[in-house]
Amino acid sequence: MTAHRPRPAPVPEEVLGRPRNRAALHRTALLTGGYLLLSALTLAAVVVLRDDSALVDDAVWVRSCAVLLSALVTFVCARRAARGSRPAFRRLRILSTAMTVAIVVILAVPGSFPLWMKLDQAACGLLLAGVVLAVNGRHLRTVFATDRP
Repeated sequence: MTAHRPRPAPVPEEVLGRPRNRAALHRTALLTGGYLLLSALTLAAVVVLRDDSALVDDAVWVRSCAVLLSALVTFVCARRAARGSRPAFRRLRILSTAMTVAIVVILAVPGSFPLWMKLDQAACGLLLAGVVLAVNGRHLRTVFATDRP
């Protein structure tokens, strides 16, 4: 028999509504929204450039689809965290960090992707670095901390 842990209670609205908290969560939502928009534009560019094998290969297709999916999940987590969801905040911390590390690896490996894709990934990495800094900073971690016995 598996024991289920109860879901942590959401962050109370009076805490979320404090100006500093609201501003930090709003910035995070803007950054993840920018990441989602840029990722969608990248996939659109891949579709347009699909006939040029020097610019778009299988790796570019896979990477752009994976990035768009991660951007969508990241954006949804940021929106849910802004409504007080502690699990969404935890997912946002994990996913934004993992994607930032993946982007750094892509940028570091020579010849792995065309230059235009590396520039796009660098822009995505800058947006995500802002998210990583915000959600791993003491301020938001304190806001989303759960009371533990």
